[in-house]
Amino acid sequence: MARLVLTDASPLIGLARIDGLAWLQSLFGTVWMPPEVRYEVLPGRGMPDESAIAAAETAGWLRQSEPAPAEPALPNLDEGETACIRIALANRGPSLLLMDERAGRVIAAEHGLRVAGTAAVIGMAKTRGLIGSAREAFARLHGSDFRISAQVIETVLRRVGE
Repeated sequence: MARLVLTDASPLIGLARIDGLAWLQSLFGTVWMPPEVRYEVLPGRGMPDESAIAAAETAGWLRQSEPAPAEPALPNLDEGETACIRIALANRGPSLLLMDERAGRVIAAEHGLRVAGTAAVIGMAKTRGLIGSAREAFARLHGSDFRISAQVIETVLRRVGE
């Protein structure tokens, strides 16, 4: 199991939209977000998912990490993805990155890092008995205008026996 779980903004936003943030705590214990991600998900503008994410931070299991090292150079990634990858690379133990964007996932994998996205978290929640139906979670997520490819959803549903 990963000693360090770091999240980019997208999984936090997606899971907040379906009341799934608590699954992260159940699955991983403490989850860390770089300052860049915190700024994106908690901008203080009353965004729809902001209160759920703020509540997770107040509860203490979602925490802001130390700033990321300045290296390696990771062109073509947003600040949150870059920070997650840099922090994970600086970490001496096993880590897991929660990240949805394809470019970030590819670069993280090229650096030997483990990556899981929002869809995988939904699958893990189903496997661990935290939710009754992954299909229902995906439907709610899709209804919130959060997009995951049909192929990814079908792969997860097959893995969890739905």
